[in-house]
Amino acid sequence: MYSRAYVEITNICNMACSFCHGHSRRPARMEEGQFARVLEQLSGKTEYIYYHLMGEPLTHPKLPAFIKMATRQGFRSVITTNGTLLAKRGGELLQAGLHKVSISLHSFEGKDPAAQEVYLQECASFAKEAANAGVLVSFRLWNRGFDGGNNDTALAVLRRCIPGQWQENSRGYRIRDRVFLEYGDRFAWPDREAQDMGNSVYCYGLKDHFGILCDGTVVPCCLDSDGIINLGNVFTQDLGQILASPRAEAMKKGFACRQAAEDLCRRCGYARRF
Repeated sequence: MYSRAYVEITNICNMACSFCHGHSRRPARMEEGQFARVLEQLSGKTEYIYYHLMGEPLTHPKLPAFIKMATRQGFRSVITTNGTLLAKRGGELLQAGLHKVSISLHSFEGKDPAAQEVYLQECASFAKEAANAGVLVSFRLWNRGFDGGNNDTALAVLRRCIPGQWQENSRGYRIRDRVFLEYGDRFAWPDREAQDMGNSVYCYGLKDHFGILCDGTVVPCCLDSDGIINLGNVFTQDLGQILASPRAEAMKKGFACRQAAEDLCRRCGYARRF
């Protein structure tokens, strides 16, 4: 069993945040029949489905239907979103049976103050509604070490809009029951053109998680935005065989010895955290 699987239901996004690496694939959305095939393949392999690699999941018109499909089959659905569509579609998510939503607040960077205020208020309003409905909410501010990472505005609005305990911990704050804020350092995404940082690397990819792109391509982690490490395709192959393939096994054995079996892993800043 894996702790989670990242399922990219769309690689289309309504934003172009400075934090995000982006991708060079053609815009695409997973169809309902394809998602049903993914659920069939994931059965017995994980309990948690995270609806992203690239793309904004709330841009997919079938997202609530997908969550309901997953819930009926015993999966827990976790959404990571930029938050800009929560005012419009948040109610649908809560009715669908969502388990958790993580809101990356980076999309407020570079906006004018008035637009920032509206955006943050909408995110805060959804968080309160979601928590009251029993859904976990985590605000993310993963921009430490970045020149534009001034979070004073976000914190001020959230404190004003979500009164609570605001208990500080090692990761950020427990704002109130089911609502949290997490800090993190900005990191360098894996990129074939990035600097080779050496062979000594560790990653949890293929140990506790893996990813499935919207075209069915299986990748070892949630940061392989272009599907460079293509392990196979769930629409045409058995997922168990893909995850046990020679290439996947070589990666697992390499990470166990803190060695990168793939060139892309040598060029991943996130893996340097471990």
